[in-house]
Formats: sequence, structure tokens, C-alpha cells
Amino acid sequence: MSRRGWVLFLTMALVWGVPYLLIKVAVGELSPVVVVFGRCVIGAALLLPWTIARGQLRPALRHWRPLLVFTVLEMTGPWLLLSYAETSLSSSLTGVLVAGVPFVAALAARLSGDEDRLTPVRVAGMLLGLAGIVVLLGLDVSGADLLALGAVALTVIGYATAPMIVSRRLPDVPGVAASSIALFLTAVVYTPFALARADEIGTASGRALLSVAVLGVVCTGVALALFFALIREVGPQRALVITFLNPAVAVLLGVVLLDEPFTLGLAVGLPVVLLGCVLATRRSPAREVLPVPAVDAA
Repeated sequence: MSRRGWVLFLTMALVWGVPYLLIKVAVGELSPVVVVFGRCVIGAALLLPWTIARGQLRPALRHWRPLLVFTVLEMTGPWLLLSYAETSLSSSLTGVLVAGVPFVAALAARLSGDEDRLTPVRVAGMLLGLAGIVVLLGLDVSGADLLALGAVALTVIGYATAPMIVSRRLPDVPGVAASSIALFLTAVVYTPFALARADEIGTASGRALLSVAVLGVVCTGVALALFFALIREVGPQRALVITFLNPAVAVLLGVVLLDEPFTLGLAVGLPVVLLGCVLATRRSPAREVLPVPAVDAA
């Protein structure tokens, strides 16, 4: 991976490890739909003017169908589901469960005809990652809200498949343009639901409002632009490897700042999930291409 790729990778690993903490703080006083609406409005306000000024809006809208699919898979669905899940799950556990994204991405790529074949090492990684998630579910979430766990599972599927849309259907769309349009559309979808709960903003603490603001500026507007650059630089599957480090950041912040317990499930399941994801997304060795005998023209 290039130096630019490593810089983008490490930056994203840190930036997208923070949202779990911010979401947990925000949903303590604001409903999930208000949190999602707030971060989308702020993010769109940052990125959309840039897109318009660079003349990228109209060309991007020509790809409106894959843009809509990307929006639903990356933002409209997952962000609301994730916020809902954190109303009952800890930020650290949520972050670790989302670490299954590369595992699902590798499987989805294979099912969709990716030329990168499944080797025994990758299969073993998938099974190991699955075992780590089972450990987490068995040790940490007994009695947890099954709907919240289902919400995280759907979030993982969305996060795993959205980058495939970017690389296959939106190769000519600038990342900032795609991000700004997706943010705007998601904000529009949730506007009526957020307005119905607008009174929550007046009663929320500065801590909760600041969490939404940082979510919008740093973890949405800036992060999405960087994520597209990372996908372009290293490819969708390698870009998703940032989720190997995101859970560690989420766990550290949750334990230190929110006094969340560092449980046996986290201690055992986290390294198993991370190791499984590393192996599952390992690039397969290139197949040997045999020379084709030359055929003389008749």
C-alpha cells in the first residue's frame, strides 16, 4: 500500500472509531432519527456547496440509480439502525460487532463473481471471524435486545456492500459529489420525522448537541470524502480493513470515557474477530497464466 494509502487508512481507522462514542452520548437525550438528521444536514452543508462549485453535481446525478442504492446501503439504512442499536447496546460492543464488515464484504464479493478466489486461509478466516462473533454473542449479549442485534447485523450488510457499488457502478463519480448527494437525500428522507421531534433539541444538553455536531463535521463530512479517496487508492475490500482498528478505538473510548465494562466477551471475542477478518480479506495469490500458443494467420 502506498504512503498516501497508509495515511488515509490510519486516519479513517481513528475517525470512524469515534462515532460509536458520539452516537451513544447523543441517543441518551435525542431520538435516533434526530441524530441521523443532524449529522446529515451538517455533512451536506459542508460537502454540497463544494460539489456545486466544482461543477460536479450534474454529472454525478446522471448516475442517480446507483447513487440511490449507495445512499440506502451506506447512510439511510445503517445510520438509523446503528443509532437505534446503541440505545440499548454499549458503544464498545457495537463497534466490535461492526468489525464483521470485512468478513461479509469478502463473502459478498465472492458471491457476486469477484475474481479473487477463496483460499483455505480465507475460508479459515471467515470461520474464525464467525466464531469470534459467536463468542461475543454468547458472553456479552445474553438478555440483550434482539432487535438491536438485528439492527447491527443489517448495518454490517449495508456497510459491506456499499463500497462495491462505488467501485463497480460509480467509478467516474467524485467521492465528495457522491457523498454530498447521499447526505442530502438522507436528510430529506428523515426531515418530517426529525421535525416532529424538534422539541428534543431545546431540552438536550450541550454535550449531546456537541456530539451531533462532531458527528456531522468530522465523522461524516470530512470522513466520507476521505473514505472515497481511500477506496480509490486501495480498493473496496482493503478500504474496509479500517474496521479492524475501529473496534479497538471504540472499545478504548467506551471504557475510558463512558465507564463501559471491559468484559470477558470483549477480551476474547475482539482479537478473534480481528484475526478472522484479517485472514478473510487477505488477497489470494495470483493465478499462474499459461502462455497461449501463437496461431499463424491463414
